[in-house]
Amino acid sequence: MKTLLIAFLAGLVTTASAQTFTAPIGPQKPVRAMPTPPPVTVRPAVRGVVPRAFGPGRNPLQMLNPWAPARYGTWVESTSFDPNIPGKWNGIKLFEILF
Repeated sequence: MKTLLIAFLAGLVTTASAQTFTAPIGPQKPVRAMPTPPPVTVRPAVRGVVPRAFGPGRNPLQMLNPWAPARYGTWVESTSFDPNIPGKWNGIKLFEILF
């Protein structure tokens, strides 16, 4: 029991004497800034008629205007086509999620 206590105290003295309380003298190396990591999850792009009509700064009535500005897009961007029959449309893309 006595040797265990002496060994324990010797270990404490050894670790306590290893500490230094002085600051390093001389110029320090500059610390490099780490680059910002990319975001973990990226939201998929949502396209279609509804997000384009009700987006920020948009007027949904302009979707019916044939002389609307180009920022509202064309009818080709909002139409889904049949892959088996060229030029045949199937419907309107209300919401389109791209991954």
